[in-house]
Amino acid sequence: MQAEASYAIEQAGSLRRLLDEEFEALRAQDLDRFQKLQDLKSDLLAHLARAIEVCRHQVEQATPSPEVGASWEMFRQDMMACRDLHRRNELLILRKRDAVRGALLALVGGDRGSGVEVYDRLGRVGRSQKMRAAYGDA
Repeated sequence: MQAEASYAIEQAGSLRRLLDEEFEALRAQDLDRFQKLQDLKSDLLAHLARAIEVCRHQVEQATPSPEVGASWEMFRQDMMACRDLHRRNELLILRKRDAVRGALLALVGGDRGSGVEVYDRLGRVGRSQKMRAAYGDA
């Protein structure tokens, strides 16, 4: 029982380190490295799920010792830290996605209220409708 708990704690530590690497890859915009880490993370999560299932089955079969309770609490703390790291990475992805979406909207002139001048299909600077109306009023 103690061996499975130690294995689960070790895997949780590996997941925490992998999530930190994932964050660094995202910050550096190294998408190849990020994609490779996704495969590793998937495998690691599968190992964690199996280890948890074995521990759960063994706890149901016998009265857990105080060491098992302490190990479980340590594992739970590690997994909560992993959850927070995952949320941090998700937030970074969402912010980058929103920045790209905003840049694309500016480039295609989709955000008419921004006052940003973009090129039209003929290569001329296209002004927003609001700018044209203000010019016509003058």
